[in-house]
Amino acid sequence: MHSSWDRHDRLSVIAGMALSPVRRRPRLYFQVHAQNIRSEQVVHFLTSLRRHLRRKFISVLDRSSVHRKAVRVLLESHPDWLGVEGLPAYAPDLNPTERVWGHSKDGDVANFISDDVADLHQAVTTSLEAMGSETHLLRSFFRHAGLEI
Repeated sequence: MHSSWDRHDRLSVIAGMALSPVRRRPRLYFQVHAQNIRSEQVVHFLTSLRRHLRRKFISVLDRSSVHRKAVRVLLESHPDWLGVEGLPAYAPDLNPTERVWGHSKDGDVANFISDDVADLHQAVTTSLEAMGSETHLLRSFFRHAGLEI
């Protein structure tokens, strides 16, 4: 018999892929949260990403209300380091990060049964860290979205 932890516990993950305009090397950045992602977490993620990239960048986001609110907040206070482009509505195939979720959920953690939410957090983190070190895999996510790199 299998017992599972309380299904009211959850993890939410925010991720982004960066592509250097010079080296053309894709990178994966992510944060794991114990609650649903809200605009505050998106603001924090983009601000953290800025510290890693150390230069202005363009963020390509879907049109979720959480993303739109976060972008409004950031552009009001830091318009100098963030550019924003929106994906068309209902177009997940154009978003390379969608492949990150599919690869992790359908691959690394597909049949994983966690003892608790901390165990799941470790499995998700391990999966995403491993994926982030596989440049060829990240490149394939861009190609799947129809983006040449």
